[in-house]
Amino acid sequence: MNQKEQIRNLFVENGGMIQTSQVMNTGIAKTVFYQYVRDNEVEQISHGVYATKDTWKDVMFLVHIRCKQAVFSHETALFFHDLTDREPIEYEITVKTGYNPSKLKEDGIKVYTIKKELHAEGIIMMQTSFGHFVPVYNMERTICDIVRNRNNTEMQTFQSALKQYVRRKDKNLRLLMQYAAKFHVEKILKQYLEVLL
Repeated sequence: MNQKEQIRNLFVENGGMIQTSQVMNTGIAKTVFYQYVRDNEVEQISHGVYATKDTWKDVMFLVHIRCKQAVFSHETALFFHDLTDREPIEYEITVKTGYNPSKLKEDGIKVYTIKKELHAEGIIMMQTSFGHFVPVYNMERTICDIVRNRNNTEMQTFQSALKQYVRRKDKNLRLLMQYAAKFHVEKILKQYLEVLL
């Protein structure tokens, strides 16, 4: 198999979207890859990310590639967990305090920051509709984030998410209350849960 065929196979294996680093890891020279890009109508869709022209762009995966520490959160995470019927208008992510999110914000992504020691709490990997895996906060962490941000969340979205969470068989109330304590929303969350449970 020659290098062009190897590159073609990489595109096929990765749903039409690859990173330059993936190509380099196979031992193919950058010059060979860039020549392939020019000859085969491959487009650069982000820094170091290329897609074939007929590929549907997985925006969530692109965000993940651009910012490895970005975790899908808030209403985007609600959508991942089927706790809302509304597809997010803008994607919401959380990064560690100190990260400069200006480029992501320019692209219409809503960015939340949190201190480093709380950033990794509750991260799980979930599949986008295109089949790529991206980091998302689990249901319990997401509920806490929504409660913390309740003043900036539509009341209907907020209440519906809580109601749907309470109905779920896979909910973990113990874990939810552990997160609630860490994120200082225990008191307010208990008030909402008393009404719903």
